Amino acid sequence: MSTRGNVLKALEENKGGTVSGEELASRLNISRAAVWKAIQELRKEGHRIDAITNKGYSLARDSDVLSVEGILPYVADPAMTDRVHVFKSVESTNLTAKRMALDGAPAGTVVIAEEQTKGRGRMGRSFYSPPAGGIYMSFILKPRFDAAKSVLITTAASVAVCKAIETITGISCRIKWVNDIYLGEKKICGILTEAVTDFESGHIEYIVLGIGINYSTDRSVFPKELSGIAGSLFESAPADGVTRNRLIAEVINQVLEVNEKLETREFVHEYKNRSFVLGKEIRVIPTAGLAR
Repeated sequence: MSTRGNVLKALEENKGGTVSGEELASRLNISRAAVWKAIQELRKEGHRIDAITNKGYSLARDSDVLSVEGILPYVADPAMTDRVHVFKSVESTNLTAKRMALDGAPAGTVVIAEEQTKGRGRMGRSFYSPPAGGIYMSFILKPRFDAAKSVLITTAASVAVCKAIETITGISCRIKWVNDIYLGEKKICGILTEAVTDFESGHIEYIVLGIGINYSTDRSVFPKELSGIAGSLFESAPADGVTRNRLIAEVINQVLEVNEKLETREFVHEYKNRSFVLGKEIRVIPTAGLAR
């Protein structure tokens, strides 16, 4: 890990508290000048780091720049250390994850980005993914069953995201169909699952599970066509200590846990309890051009 990364890791582990420059230099076996240089680099990236006289450096509790160092302390599985990847900007986390899967990335790999320039939703729709206020992440999963059961992953993921949100924020969300998560009347999260299968055996080689959460996206920046539909988890400042890094870590924990128990279908009961369309009448409107 780089000097910058090691300094950030130490600050994240003591978030809200102080760590002296001398302690950082001794712990990381670097000079005080190297510590200062790393602090300056981190500040330029947007990390809110205060220098407190006679005490040291303090990373503000509400500092919320996405980073591996900010996520990993809260991830339960130690095997995830080298499987969490954070990018400033990508076309699509699903696309990046697919490329990594083709290059041999292991199951459980997670791709996270501050921004998507070509975020994708279901049926080729775009997914609005502005920087700073969102969570955009994709998992590489390698299940042990055939494509017919792949719908289980989307359903389970919707439950996992709801549980993660509730665990970290106390906010209870509901599920529409299997891939849209709502807070009140507004959609705050979409899930896109894409599978690559072996044509001859019908078995899944890998699945890319994409999750996009409007965390604190300002309502005024949504495109006009989304303004009546989309919302955010937080319309104002989150509670003290609640950050995107912390929520991302809990989403990772919940998704990996439910994925291990997928075939038991234990999550189905909770999905039914959180769904707001089960038991209601729906209208199906055929779309011109669909294959029959």
